[in-house]
Amino acid sequence: MTMRNQPTARQVRLGSELRKLRDAAGKPAKEVAALLGSSSAHMSQIEAGSSAISEERLRRLAAHCACTDEELIEALVSMATDRTRGWWEEYRGVLPQVHLDVAEAEHHATALREIVITYVPGLLQTPDYARAVFSYVRPELPESELAPRVEHRMRRRCVIEGDNPMPYETIVHEFALRVRVADRQVALAQLRRILDEIEQGHVSVRVIPTDQDGFGGAAASMMYLAGPVPELDTGLRDSPTGVLFIDAQAQLKQLRTLFRRVREASLDPVASRDFIHRLTKEL
Repeated sequence: MTMRNQPTARQVRLGSELRKLRDAAGKPAKEVAALLGSSSAHMSQIEAGSSAISEERLRRLAAHCACTDEELIEALVSMATDRTRGWWEEYRGVLPQVHLDVAEAEHHATALREIVITYVPGLLQTPDYARAVFSYVRPELPESELAPRVEHRMRRRCVIEGDNPMPYETIVHEFALRVRVADRQVALAQLRRILDEIEQGHVSVRVIPTDQDGFGGAAASMMYLAGPVPELDTGLRDSPTGVLFIDAQAQLKQLRTLFRRVREASLDPVASRDFIHRLTKEL
């Protein structure tokens, strides 16, 4: 099969999960490759996400590694055979790959949980708010590069809108709600948009007030994406080199614990809605 020059995060994740199956079974790559009628080099390419694997080969690999988790196997088969060309593909070659990877990860998730401290969550941002953020962080961007970033961010909202919106729970610090990335008008429109999303019923927003005791999570920003099975959950966190995709089970457990702790320090959804409403009155 043709080698992928730049595998997507989802393709890399599939390869990583296949390697986990092999490692858990204590099978060397050479042995598994021989079973599949392939080579060790090709097996390495599959596990790196740079080469595809057929459904038949994937099932043989799972059987040889004594994997009996049918739900996991079916989820992996779905990843291997999925040929979806989502809306994000329109931005290939226009935006950095990570923008496409995040949109694809959200598309395939079954639920989203997020913690944001410094900015309003991307999925809830208005176009003017997003433009102000991108313009400030990357002031050198020409309009030809800025406009697609704003447009892409707005299109990401499709996962929490429409006829079959995904459950979305976000915890937002008061600082993110108060800071004016642009002007008063943009800030007010942004708060009203959050309130509108809350009223739709499928978006849950919790606020952490600045005077809340027992909150030490200033660096807690992250997104947690539930997969079709728990083994395929994914965490996203910003790092000095960009967005970091997390799939190690120990790290995912830490993220779930972090979300619970931050959630405990937040107001409940009704109190949070009222809190945001009061902020609009102050503007």
